Amino acid sequence: MTQLSEMLQETTQFILEKGVKEIDFGLILGSGLGELAEEIEEAIVIPYDQIPFFPTSTVVGHAGQLVYGTLSGKKVLAMQGRFHFYEGHSMQTVTYPVRVMAALKAHSVIVTNASGGVNESFVPGDLMLITDHINFTGQNPLIGPNEDEIGPRFPDMSEAYTLTYREVAKEAASQLDLTLKEGVYMGYSGPTYETPAEIRMSRTMGADAVGMSTVPEVIVAAHSGLKVLGISCITNLAAGMQANLNHEEVVETTQRVKQSFKALIKEVLVLL
Repeated sequence: MTQLSEMLQETTQFILEKGVKEIDFGLILGSGLGELAEEIEEAIVIPYDQIPFFPTSTVVGHAGQLVYGTLSGKKVLAMQGRFHFYEGHSMQTVTYPVRVMAALKAHSVIVTNASGGVNESFVPGDLMLITDHINFTGQNPLIGPNEDEIGPRFPDMSEAYTLTYREVAKEAASQLDLTLKEGVYMGYSGPTYETPAEIRMSRTMGADAVGMSTVPEVIVAAHSGLKVLGISCITNLAAGMQANLNHEEVVETTQRVKQSFKALIKEVLVLL
């Protein structure tokens, strides 16, 4: 048995002993968006610092715990806060929770984030359905030996964000009378916000939004055979498009649109 397999076995055994049973969807809740986990019914809460091989989240707006239970009739395991490469974690550590979700037999993940709007038609508070991504982190979580029993050496990323799920998200938004933008998410390493020149480059390359997460997790989800839905909350306009950037604005904007965000995710779960 490989080291990763042994780690996953220990982690999943610990989580199962806490009362977690079958899982339909893994939820990864980004900056300021973790409040959705508080609506999970019959919740089992497991702090990250108790879970074998989990680091702790150090970012404001990330609670740092797993929450398991029922949401919109589906069994979910929610990450209330995620890990980032810029915190000093390896890409393998950043994506380890996705490995755990797959090992616990989840079939899908819904990944959310707070991001900067690059598309000039976007405004803070918009929700964007991620149609594709650009990995501009300079890293890939699959670098190193591959474990064929976990996933293929060369995963296909042609449809990393599941098309049928995107159609369902658009239907859910329509039923809620929500405007749901669509676009390409470009992942940077952080922790600095991008420069105005980098944002102009991103727009030229086809990005609609930029951020510091999501891409590694989706790569590992694809490697693990998980279906993926991605939603970005556009919390600010990117560098060069507004006066300055700060994390307080990110959290403030997610608080402003949290009801729409929560309603959308819950309706998507109903329809899926």
